[in-house]
Amino acid sequence: MKQNILVRHPGDLTVSWAQHIVNQHDANTIVANVDIVAVDIGTTTRVCVAVEHNGPDTLPNRWFVKLPSLSWRAWMITALPRLLPTEVRFYNELAEAVPLSKPVCLAAQSRFGRGSTLVLADVAEFDGVPSAASDTLTFEQAALVVEQLACSHARFWNNVHLDPKYRWLAGPIRFLEDFLGTALAVPLMKRGLRLAGTHISSALHAPAIHYARHRRAAMSFLSDAPKTLVHHDCHPGNLFWNKNRSKVGFLDWQLVRISEGVSDVAYFLATALSVETRRLYEAELLVQYAQALSDNGVEDVDNTQLVQRYRAHLVYAFEAMVVTLAVGGMMKLDCNLELIRRTATAVEELDAFSALPI
Repeated sequence: MKQNILVRHPGDLTVSWAQHIVNQHDANTIVANVDIVAVDIGTTTRVCVAVEHNGPDTLPNRWFVKLPSLSWRAWMITALPRLLPTEVRFYNELAEAVPLSKPVCLAAQSRFGRGSTLVLADVAEFDGVPSAASDTLTFEQAALVVEQLACSHARFWNNVHLDPKYRWLAGPIRFLEDFLGTALAVPLMKRGLRLAGTHISSALHAPAIHYARHRRAAMSFLSDAPKTLVHHDCHPGNLFWNKNRSKVGFLDWQLVRISEGVSDVAYFLATALSVETRRLYEAELLVQYAQALSDNGVEDVDNTQLVQRYRAHLVYAFEAMVVTLAVGGMMKLDCNLELIRRTATAVEELDAFSALPI
């Protein structure tokens, strides 16, 4: 019988708690000490802990623990759509099928009304190097991410929504999230535009508010496409690399869902590249994405249609960053403003709002 590992506060990460987790992997290992190394509060409370034990080298000593956010604003936004429980379920039920590098999951548990706890191995234990949200990727790094996204998208292309074991991704949790997003879209967009100041061109204000007022229709349009499994939050802070940055992995699966694959590419290129790099290589990276889909068995990829859908999906990347600022406490302010600047520039330069029939 699986032992209860649910905790609500970093202070609850005790030796006894860690022993329950270790017992799931090696019953002969004894935990001697647990030290909290760092605590970061955003959409979740993220705790890095050092766990002293006498187990094998395959059992890591540094753990990354995700708990419900201690920021009341972030908790209010993430609790109702059950974002952390979604990530727990992802690791318990879907992670092995996704052909992308991910952190090693040590334990994942969620119970309605009692919270959720996700325990991952710190990627540094396996020579991984996490990115920061405001990191600026090179063309070569971006090409690697785009290729990996295409491989994963192709794996689930136009069949994931038909498989019963994946239907929860498009179930009541998503409907609630979409409802909340639509209900709060206008006030959050207005607040975010005001707080962003000069980071967003005034020319975008009217179309952004128009989009917020018609968000339901926009989301319907964006979802009317071949479906696959998408990460949906693919900014630089949710990536990790090996030491020479030749291999990439993906963190933070709270927003995983069934949607259109190019949405991940739009979100990624708008947030991860400098404005100058995106201008130079955006078209080439979209061609590479289309080619990688084809190489992995996706038939009849229409490059012209792909570009148009890419333009439309840029709007969500912009909205996500503006709403993050409006809510507050979900991302470091300087990182948030830099990603707003990048996404706003992409939206304006590609006239993304005009790609939505609203």
